[in-house]
Amino acid sequence: MNDFSDLLLPQAVREGASAANKKTLFQQLAAIAANAYGLEAKAVSQSLTDRERLGSTGFGGGIAIPHGKLAGADRVAGVFARLAQPIDFQAIDELPVDLVFMMVSPLEAGADHLKALARVSRRLRDQHFVAKLRGAASPDALYALWTQDEARDAA
Repeated sequence: MNDFSDLLLPQAVREGASAANKKTLFQQLAAIAANAYGLEAKAVSQSLTDRERLGSTGFGGGIAIPHGKLAGADRVAGVFARLAQPIDFQAIDELPVDLVFMMVSPLEAGADHLKALARVSRRLRDQHFVAKLRGAASPDALYALWTQDEARDAA
């Protein structure tokens, strides 16, 4: 399933975001999550920071999937941002990151959190899809890419 509308709202997609470093990026992503999902921005940012201390969530190819669990979250929720300028993320391949899919889940969402993380990771390993994300002209176009089901496109 390539439709991510269960994880991502239109108002949680940003194009041309600008951050100097991970800390600033996490604060921006947290503010977006707070507005889109009614979460506490400071708690979201802290959750991402705590998880990142365990190891970088930059998995290569200019992509990162920062994630965390959060008291007060009632669903698995995502924020997608394409950065105007890539930032250092201490990724496994040491390349800077320009595509970020942030995800937060309820504390008790063990299996759901892992399944959502696997779905996002699988989608972001598709080089054709990643190229489309990098070429999209607007937040609406980015959201459409995340929420269209490729099977419908082929029909």
